[in-house]
Amino acid sequence: MKCRTKRLAAWGLAATVAVGLAGPAQAAQCGNTSSGFPAWVEQFKVEARSAGISQNTLDRAFKNARYATKTISLDRNQKSFKLSFEQFMQKRGGAAIISKGKRLKQQNAGLFAAIEKKYGVPAGPLIAIWGMESGFGAFSGNQHTVSAVATLAYDCRRSAYFTENLYALLQLIQKGWLSPDFKGAAHGEIGQTQFLPANVARFGADGDRNGSVNLATAADALASTANFLRAHGWSRGGGYQPGQANFGAIQGWNAASVYQRAIAVIGAEIDG
Repeated sequence: MKCRTKRLAAWGLAATVAVGLAGPAQAAQCGNTSSGFPAWVEQFKVEARSAGISQNTLDRAFKNARYATKTISLDRNQKSFKLSFEQFMQKRGGAAIISKGKRLKQQNAGLFAAIEKKYGVPAGPLIAIWGMESGFGAFSGNQHTVSAVATLAYDCRRSAYFTENLYALLQLIQKGWLSPDFKGAAHGEIGQTQFLPANVARFGADGDRNGSVNLATAADALASTANFLRAHGWSRGGGYQPGQANFGAIQGWNAASVYQRAIAVIGAEIDG
């Protein structure tokens, strides 16, 4: 998977994304069926051009974009988040994540120590998220990312939220940091811990200290996740179980209560 961003602070991607998002208010008409998607794309392109996205970027990005039926189906049927905690842990392989996570913590002790020193986030919750999101990098998605994010931006359910992410994705493509035909998860998530495009710009971090951010690598994905949690209120040394100081940061990562609890429990088992 190619997911490379170079020197975020120096290049100012977050700022350029913010400029793009400060463009004209959304005028393209959202819809809940595939029939209106082509017209929405054409109207969106007009708005995106006035917000600073080049015609060349738009042509390349939308050349192979299609209404993502699978994305809509998954978005409407996130059944695992409706399971009991015990059912969720079984379905998502909680015990296996704990077992492998303990080994990975030992094998990468230096990396996790460096991340905790910088961001204040211990290994447990990071490894829990890593395992839950991509099976520790084994599968980061095979869906056409522009199609997925554009479809969700068009869809009326969360149009404004995913329109923001579509602008961010186009900025990544315009900078040359993502291919127009990049493939990720069904909702447009990128990399080993599944960042949405807008969060790549906001929280991407160089965990392996090679001068770039590549969320396809474990070190950068884990450092970026720690940076996200810190930005969402993580306090160094605080607990992260429900009711404790840092559980709110986990809630910022994912809105599903069963997922939040799973990350807290798996993380605690890994941290010992």
